[in-house]
Amino acid sequence: MRIILDGKNLEVDGEKTILEICQGQNIKIPTLCYHKNLFPEARCRLCLVDLDGKLVTACSTKAKENSKIVTSSEKVLMARRRNMELMNPGVDIGKLSDDFEAREIYEQVGLDNERFKPIKNYLPELGAALVRDNNKCVNCGRCVQVCEKIQAISAVDFASRAHNEHVTPYFEKHLSDIACIKCGQCLINCPVGAISERSHLKEVVEALNNPKKHVVAQTAPSIRAALGELFGMEAGTLVTGKMVTALRGCGFDKVFDVDLGADMTIMEESAELLKRIEKGGPFPMITTCCPSWILMMEHFYPELIPNMSTCKSPHEMLGMLIKTYYAEKANINPKDIVVVSIMPCVAKKFESTRPELNTEVDYVLTTRELGRLIKQRKIDFVKLEDEDFDPTLGIASGAGDIFGNAGGVMEAALRTSYEIATGKKLKKVEFDNLRNFKGIKTGSIKLNNNVIKYACASGGANIRELLKNKDKYQFLEMMACPGGCIGGGGQPIYFDDKVLELRSKALYEQDSKREFRRSHENPIVKEIYKKYLGKPLSKKAEKLLHTRYRERDGF
Repeated sequence: MRIILDGKNLEVDGEKTILEICQGQNIKIPTLCYHKNLFPEARCRLCLVDLDGKLVTACSTKAKENSKIVTSSEKVLMARRRNMELMNPGVDIGKLSDDFEAREIYEQVGLDNERFKPIKNYLPELGAALVRDNNKCVNCGRCVQVCEKIQAISAVDFASRAHNEHVTPYFEKHLSDIACIKCGQCLINCPVGAISERSHLKEVVEALNNPKKHVVAQTAPSIRAALGELFGMEAGTLVTGKMVTALRGCGFDKVFDVDLGADMTIMEESAELLKRIEKGGPFPMITTCCPSWILMMEHFYPELIPNMSTCKSPHEMLGMLIKTYYAEKANINPKDIVVVSIMPCVAKKFESTRPELNTEVDYVLTTRELGRLIKQRKIDFVKLEDEDFDPTLGIASGAGDIFGNAGGVMEAALRTSYEIATGKKLKKVEFDNLRNFKGIKTGSIKLNNNVIKYACASGGANIRELLKNKDKYQFLEMMACPGGCIGGGGQPIYFDDKVLELRSKALYEQDSKREFRRSHENPIVKEIYKKYLGKPLSKKAEKLLHTRYRERDGF
């Protein structure tokens, strides 16, 4: 099909929208409500273009044969500016964070001041994981669509009409009072920052400034593949050594690797799996390091509680070991230790408040919060030299590295389960069928006389789809965020799914370079069991490293 686009004659695909055609021609069209993985609802109307003399939304309109499209006439630009002004009257453009799309969109639209007074007067909602401020909301609807279509939770929707229309949980309740899984995908997809993480930065800074406190940082695997983005580095750049150096520069007394906690998790989970195989169930056994999936299960699938591995998540395991094993070894009173987890996930903030965990994690910072802390300390991150984790709890295997990817927990568990069960070395530790970006991944492995069928899913909608066929499998992995922790709600905001692929590739690269690639090979893990825990699933291991779950209301 032929069209005229900004004066150029083009041959284009008639099935594409005008927005997709313009993107293919490197023509920038501002959008706030558009999400390439969702149905275009054309709510914000910032993508207006002139189609044969009529203003239409580029995100939801397809071109016609021989049509003439103009993307930047004064008529178009003025309409975009007026729509932007009316979306959220009274917004202070100068205070818009660069983390979110709206700042750039305001510049594209050419809006540098607001003529109208604010009409909203909502009280910000403060939760354990998320903060929601409807005064900033522009009703673009992306959080609503993401929560419904990608996460399949439907925790929020539109209420009221006209200038009173707003996004809210059902019955105007708080997110903390409904079946919200705290995944933070609403935050990642909010273009204006109306949803943000519950910050622990103030409390962490106070601890760092207190000379009586021994402050320990522990960092999740996916942080090292994403933190550099906050300092202008390319997505997928591994910054492990710079991250450790920066944390020491911020004042942390010790810097440990959560990958070691992941190795501990695998030791316990592998023992669980082999025990279930021996006893005949219950199957499928479900593994995860995702507190959002745990909430999803408790709210919507409580019948699966017996199927869940009882292992705590890696940072909770390591937090417990820091205040027991490490405290004893370093002769430090556990009451003087402050454990700060650096996580890609806002749900970890909620997780650390769960009474069932008897948590020893004091505070959780997201990747973004760590970036802010480093900038506050005026550390030139890019120029930092590389340093190593503190060795007491800082040696990890490649199996721990890949926990940040959907399928990584499963792959790590299978590496150890196979070798412990059979007494044989895996010829190839990479499970290629788990290393792709499909929402649901499946496979099978033979453990002696037992064929174990396994599957993993990431994203709430994919989890629901997999659970329809759960009885086909003996081993499942669930991760609530698309792509796993690399796409967590605490990670740097991204606008292209290719960013997730680059982060994922970086973690697999780190795994490939490790001296140890199986959790049971980790010398620190061996030492902890030999000198402190005895063996996986021992009484002491059960007490320190395992937890329980409970049914929650589905509404």
